[in-house]
Amino acid sequence: MNFPEYRPRRLRKNEPFRRLIRETHLSVDHFILPLFATVGKGVKKPIGSMPGHFQLSVDLLVKEVQECRQLEIPAVLLFGIPDKKDEAASGAFAKDGIVQQAVRRIKDKVPEILVVTDVCLCEYTDHGHCGMIEKGEVHNDMTLEVLAETAVSHAKAGADMVAPSAMMDGQVGMIREGLDEAGYENVPIMAYSAKYASSFYGPFREAAESAPRFGDRKAYQMDPANGDEAIREMNLDVQEGADILMVKPALPYLDIIRRAKEEFDLPVAAYNVSGEFAMIKAAAQLGWLDEEKAMMESLTAIRRAGADILITYFAQEAARVLQR
Repeated sequence: MNFPEYRPRRLRKNEPFRRLIRETHLSVDHFILPLFATVGKGVKKPIGSMPGHFQLSVDLLVKEVQECRQLEIPAVLLFGIPDKKDEAASGAFAKDGIVQQAVRRIKDKVPEILVVTDVCLCEYTDHGHCGMIEKGEVHNDMTLEVLAETAVSHAKAGADMVAPSAMMDGQVGMIREGLDEAGYENVPIMAYSAKYASSFYGPFREAAESAPRFGDRKAYQMDPANGDEAIREMNLDVQEGADILMVKPALPYLDIIRRAKEEFDLPVAAYNVSGEFAMIKAAAQLGWLDEEKAMMESLTAIRRAGADILITYFAQEAARVLQR
């Protein structure tokens, strides 16, 4: 097809035509909202770099989840900020840990919503790394047992799905085994399969109080330059029993999302991370772009790349736009 016989603008000339041929559709059904649970009562601590988001005590967290339900957002992803941290990350798997408390309360008050729990140790270790430390380094295999114990504790509390994010080799298989042995064979795993060592996590580390006290996470999170390695990581997670594969961050890694969708016959999640959220918020506050349009364009791009699930701090705002 060549001009002038073919004129693509014919089908762009008004909104009904554009709607008629639109290839990618955004729906609230795709959204998961990340939330941060903290200790206390009546606590609503603003996260400075993430306008509109807060560390919430469990009583207020339940109200936030109820609002999600009213907006028809199907799921939330929980992170915990404990009252104390230690070398063993004991708060991660404690029966009365902050995430465990939050899961129980949410499932009691809002049973219709899916509760997904992040399974990592960085919020609970006094050093801020995602695993156990031995001789100054994160010890992979020692960490696996703690991750499995944490996942099982979340399932016991009532979590609908667990999401291991520590990027330890073998974590999905160890967690799957632990869940099955504990009688939770029907609890799925959403694996942070391709989690990059990204600069876009900065606001999250403020929100979760999880910045490492020494070094960085480049020895276990992925090099941003690598694409083939992401496919190898995903393939390992598929073999170990992952039910959903995740790419994190989303916008700088649209190519990886597309490859994941083409390579694997599993749902693909993409995490539209805190830095992606904060950039749009900051630019909008300065009057440099239209916040709503930039938000919806970004989320649509992630969907267009192949993501079935969007984990995003924009979930509530986008849901309201879609309701209009």
